[in-house]
Amino acid sequence: MSAGRILVVDDEPQIRRIMRVALTGAGYEVDDAKTGEEALNKVREFRPDLVLLDINMPGMGGLAACRAIRADANVAIIMLTVHDTESAKVEALDAGADDFVTKPFSTPELLARIRAALRRLPATQSSAGKLRVGQLTIDFTARTVAQGKTSFHLTPKELDLLRYLTQHANQAVPHRELLQAVWGPDYGDQVDYLRAFIKSLRKKIEPNPESPQYITTEPWVGYRFNGSGESS
Repeated sequence: MSAGRILVVDDEPQIRRIMRVALTGAGYEVDDAKTGEEALNKVREFRPDLVLLDINMPGMGGLAACRAIRADANVAIIMLTVHDTESAKVEALDAGADDFVTKPFSTPELLARIRAALRRLPATQSSAGKLRVGQLTIDFTARTVAQGKTSFHLTPKELDLLRYLTQHANQAVPHRELLQAVWGPDYGDQVDYLRAFIKSLRKKIEPNPESPQYITTEPWVGYRFNGSGESS
């Protein structure tokens, strides 16, 4: 039985071959594309569970391809980048990526990131379809957040992160707990990683991301979602 379908998008043939061998060996079904334009067609035809998408490609770049894929498909997306900076990571998340891997990377690291991206946080029986807190409306079924008339689509990992925080509303949730609940046991110490996701999520739900009111920082501890709201 296949572990899942993965589409590899990179303009370098050698990287596509190496990743195809590694991923096939790990039990995944694999297809590949060399351009962003070709990737959009492959997403519709191959219907992958996850897309590995290089950020630097000729023609339609990785960020543009990510936005197009995210607008059309509920698929996990991991961006491959040579830039190991917070701004580059947040840029990838803003485009709709669920994760980012910095080149060069090892096969075990890549496989761990894939497992984490494909992992879904199960909704508990108490999870509501919609949650309203002040002017904020979170639709967990549609995967959207809205501030008045302004609406944003959430990536699968943003949805999992926000769901966990709202399920523990008005509590200080430690970094390690958040990381392990949403991404798995291998992610407990990656506070910088979590910070990038929180920054991206705040851009979608906060009236003023620089002065957050819904997701606030608990210094040296973690994060808190303020307000239990009305469920429906």
